[in-house]
Amino acid sequence: MTEGVFGRESVHEQVVFCQDPASGLKAIIGIYSTALGPALGGTRFYPYESESAALNDVLALSKGMAYKNALAGLDLGGGKAVIIGDPATLKSEPLLRAFGRFVQSLSGRYITACDVGTYVQDMDIVARECKYVTGRSPEDGGAGDSSVLTAYGVFQGMRASAEHVWGKPELQGRRIGVAGVGKVGHILVGHLVESGAQVVISDVSPAAIERTRAQYPGVEVVADAATLVRSDIDVYAPCALGGALDDETVAVLNAKIVCGAANNQLAYPGVDKALDDRGILFAPDYLVNAGGVIQVSDELHGFDFARAKRKTTAIFDTTKAVYALAKADGVPPATAADRLAERRMANVGRLRSILSV
Repeated sequence: MTEGVFGRESVHEQVVFCQDPASGLKAIIGIYSTALGPALGGTRFYPYESESAALNDVLALSKGMAYKNALAGLDLGGGKAVIIGDPATLKSEPLLRAFGRFVQSLSGRYITACDVGTYVQDMDIVARECKYVTGRSPEDGGAGDSSVLTAYGVFQGMRASAEHVWGKPELQGRRIGVAGVGKVGHILVGHLVESGAQVVISDVSPAAIERTRAQYPGVEVVADAATLVRSDIDVYAPCALGGALDDETVAVLNAKIVCGAANNQLAYPGVDKALDDRGILFAPDYLVNAGGVIQVSDELHGFDFARAKRKTTAIFDTTKAVYALAKADGVPPATAADRLAERRMANVGRLRSILSV
């Protein structure tokens, strides 16, 4: 355990600050654990208010990736990177290639991929300087947009949640609120519409709203996420940035299930207990949104979409197992998910200490 640069304690294995003044690159790479294998996690490109805010985010996200990869049954550890700045104005080929050089310098301890603000085309550029890159375009030998299986996995987790609450894994006729219809959210809307659900959406981007309504004219639109959580909905799906579930939101939320794609949805530890006390089932985000990392990790073995989709379908069964453990142990589902992930990291990670012959 080491003392963080801002006075916090950290159990992360490694935190790397990266800077290339010529290209404007300022980035942080966080490696939480390599107990199960190299740390895999995407690169977020975001205009953080401060370096401290960026560090807080990369520490939380990299820990989340370790738990996500463990629970998904992958032989991969957890890591994450953040690039500080507005991608609309700062992103460039030199910056992305400089970032690739820093990732390469870690010699495979960290494998990167897409996240908020980065796309497959960006990973293709990073890969020109680095071999530890997933989420590349099919033309460049990659799996393409990982949002496809991220959304599919959330849909499977939502079906398992519906079975737990209502007795059958069907969403037909259920009213589902999706907050954020960007890369993942709008694909999730498609699965929900096909399943016969009534879908209500919100997003800060008018363009995202219009794209979704053009594709799915029957969806309903509300002004913002604050309005959405107060709406008469059965399921709330946070699919934007983290911290969507705080005390105020939990107090007014009408849904019986929370199941969405956003990372780190709980504003602070203990919010899941407040949800549980109100009888609202929380599907741990790192459990149900693991389809994306399953998709990009499959690139490491020569990408096969059908194989990756089969693995993602298993999120349905893993979600049910988490709920069963939560009931048996008398704890919220987030605690049960943590226990399953920690158990695998400890038990399987221990085997790495056995010398090979």
